[in-house]
Amino acid sequence: MSVGTVDGAAAARPAGRTMAHLTPEERTARGKAARNEVPRSSHGRWVPADHRPDPVALLEQQAATRVPELVPIRYGRMLVSPFTFYRGAALIMAADLAATARSGLNVQVCGDAHLSNFGVFASPERQLMFDINDFDETLPGPWEWDVKRLGASFEIAGRDRGFSEAQRREIVLAGAAEYRVRMRQAAEMRNLELWYTHVEVTQLFEQMKADLSRKHLAKAKATVAKARTRDSMQAFAKLTHDLDGERRITSDPPLVVPIEELLPERRQRDEVEAEIRGLIRSYRRTLETDRRHLLEEFELVHLARKVVGVGSVGTRAWILLLRGRDDQDPLFLQAKEAQESVLERFVGKSRYQNHGQRVVAGQRLMQAASDIFLGWQRVNGLDGQVRDFYVRQLRDWKGSADVDNMAPAVMTAYSRVCGSTLARAHARSGDRIAIAAYLGNGDVFDRAIADFSAAYADQNERDYQALRAAVDSGRVTARTGL
Repeated sequence: MSVGTVDGAAAARPAGRTMAHLTPEERTARGKAARNEVPRSSHGRWVPADHRPDPVALLEQQAATRVPELVPIRYGRMLVSPFTFYRGAALIMAADLAATARSGLNVQVCGDAHLSNFGVFASPERQLMFDINDFDETLPGPWEWDVKRLGASFEIAGRDRGFSEAQRREIVLAGAAEYRVRMRQAAEMRNLELWYTHVEVTQLFEQMKADLSRKHLAKAKATVAKARTRDSMQAFAKLTHDLDGERRITSDPPLVVPIEELLPERRQRDEVEAEIRGLIRSYRRTLETDRRHLLEEFELVHLARKVVGVGSVGTRAWILLLRGRDDQDPLFLQAKEAQESVLERFVGKSRYQNHGQRVVAGQRLMQAASDIFLGWQRVNGLDGQVRDFYVRQLRDWKGSADVDNMAPAVMTAYSRVCGSTLARAHARSGDRIAIAAYLGNGDVFDRAIADFSAAYADQNERDYQALRAAVDSGRVTARTGL
């Protein structure tokens, strides 16, 4: 494995773009014209295409570029429930969304905006913030696709929790309405005012206070308090042990496999460790100057492969233990493989040659604040394959909502928060005035998203059963309980 060179002046820079500076009135007219071309009610329709791809075949296509022994874990996690299946089915839904209505008003989209890809994390100023937290699929594309994926995720999660049809519809409507209202508010903001907008946890609790009982609000605050403990010191205590006076990442195969177990042959191991050190040296060129200096204060101690998420299982992900002044000054980084976005075959290739850079650029554009160690690199693997990675801290006050124990009122409040957050993220890159004009003041679009979400949840259940049948027939192998 050899590290690809990265020159800060020539790191797959996109070609220059010319921004059309329309007046607010012209942008409003653009949105209303799009509404006439593509009625808002049209977003409520979901009918499978005549030649809809086999959903299992799409998953198998993704498996072809992943670590073979980890793919069964992905299938096993997707089989837990229709909701966990949905979390891993971003490509399937992207293929479906390509045939649905779109206004033609593009933004930087998340590409996988389901409810579990939102959460809290620390800003560089050590404020606890709420935002989207997964950008593996990010790409410029139709804003409606993110809204539909988010709405359907709440419908599916509500079914998983046993909520009534009326409760689920209310939950989805709340998120769609909040998206619409917040986009209209963004349309009235000055450019810098919008750019500086963010949601701190204190603001989050204020937003949710009117919707939640004291009991539910106390639970939410406890979840946030727990997130503050999830940092490199906590990871250090949980994931490492002492071995002959040196800290080493603890083995927990197949989920966490230290480098010496993954590559028992010393020569290969030494090669990989040397290349990872090279990756760190080269990746730091993608950081701001002050952050490069900070990273140089740390030295690599150990590394391991770690299985993450549901949809990402099988992609190559390393956790890197670094040491600062001493063993009580650890830093855990995650180097995660970035493959082609699931959206690319439907909306066009990324302008970035490096998919790690694609992820980082999209994250920085959509998030109000990003990890100080967020960067990218390209490597040549021992198998001769070129792979792109992005790097970030493994844990930095990260926390997510406890979907499995949400009551209907809590999920409704959470849907509003996610809808609001998604609108702010989209408004940073897209024509917020045109999108707001397209959405309008009424609830036509909200109801369309609720209709679509219910219909697509039915489709998701059929696809879930297709995967189960593929496992039962022996077509694919699933490894459960991991």
